[in-house]
Amino acid sequence: MARRIVTVVGTLGLLLGLADSVRADAESIEQATTAAQAWLGLLDDQEFDESWRMAGELLKVAVAQEEWTAKLSVTLGPLGKKTSRGVRSSEYSTTMPGAPDGEYVLLQFDTSFENKQSAVETVVMMKESDGLWRTSGYYIR
Repeated sequence: MARRIVTVVGTLGLLLGLADSVRADAESIEQATTAAQAWLGLLDDQEFDESWRMAGELLKVAVAQEEWTAKLSVTLGPLGKKTSRGVRSSEYSTTMPGAPDGEYVLLQFDTSFENKQSAVETVVMMKESDGLWRTSGYYIR
């Protein structure tokens, strides 16, 4: 009987720990999504230089500001204005291929533009040392 109580208490402790983890992941996803949407607003307004300045260190190290601005102008310019955007998927992780361990949220958005009805934007957000979520990767297809 005592052994069963210990097992039940241990199982409850494990479940409560998992619930706390899921809650923390959900909170991280929510914060990262809000930050990503604000950052995507810069792209929508074609403020490409500012989007680079507001990006995370991983993105800044990987791509020079002039190159970033030039690539986005060529890629996003012809699409026209954004007409809609909605979250397709979100995933919290502590690892990302080719990047140091940390806290990441991988987001995908279903986005429509004036000249492209269906696009998928992928945004990788990383929680930086100051506690803020910043964009460390962006891809559109």
